Amino acid sequence: MTENFVRTEDGVDIFYKDWGSGQPIVFHHGWPLSADDWDSQMLYFVSKGYRVIAHDRRGHGRSTQVSEGHDIAHYAKDVAALTTKLGLSDAIHIGHSTGGGEAVAYVARHGGGRVSKLIIVGAVPPIMVKTENNPGGLPIEVFDGFRAALAANRAQFFLDVPAGPFYGYNRPGAEVSEGVVRNWWRQGMMGSAKAHYEGIKAFSETDFTEDLKAIDVPTLVMHGDDDQIVPIDDSARLAVKLLKNGTLKVYEGYPHGMLTTHADVINPDLLAFIKA
Repeated sequence: MTENFVRTEDGVDIFYKDWGSGQPIVFHHGWPLSADDWDSQMLYFVSKGYRVIAHDRRGHGRSTQVSEGHDIAHYAKDVAALTTKLGLSDAIHIGHSTGGGEAVAYVARHGGGRVSKLIIVGAVPPIMVKTENNPGGLPIEVFDGFRAALAANRAQFFLDVPAGPFYGYNRPGAEVSEGVVRNWWRQGMMGSAKAHYEGIKAFSETDFTEDLKAIDVPTLVMHGDDDQIVPIDDSARLAVKLLKNGTLKVYEGYPHGMLTTHADVINPDLLAFIKA
């Protein structure tokens, strides 16, 4: 393989970008995207003197379209393989949405001694689906609907999500960026339909409660209160209570995709927490 891939113990080639030098920041992307979703943040932080690293999750982007392992345990182990190969220490991990769950699982299960801070943005923990222990969650039928739409016409589904709730473009007065919508579609369609289909279970049904409790590094939980994909009341507001050293920052009116739509606000806030 070329230097831009790391091979996991089960033979999956994980693509990654590694720019700059200095303290490392590792970015974990959302479903069904790729490392490219972090372009704004990577360009910003490399210009501030940080080493920035982002990978394509297995089955996503340029990584192997493998049949198996589309679950949080494998995602976290894949990140461990990457951080080991790159010899990372004193790293900051930043995860968005599903990537927030991946980052939480990695830090809790594999990150001991390697991680200095954690930031999760619009992230899925503690658990998205409605259960007896999580009565405020989304009904399983919501996620069954995602699976049905993906199986029926993935290309159309991957236009409808960013053009609507993901970036808040369905809100009155929203200025829609056709480029942002097409870039979301482009990243999604690069990946494997099977990885995306099975990833829905991973991001919706994984319970991160014990992972959150195990994390002791300073953690910033960022969330928009108009997040239509991962509602704040059953995610960020619960997650921060489980963290030993967590801080919640709420963005009024911001959507799920606020890292893109409001990068001018979010990036400096990320930097301020990292420097604090």
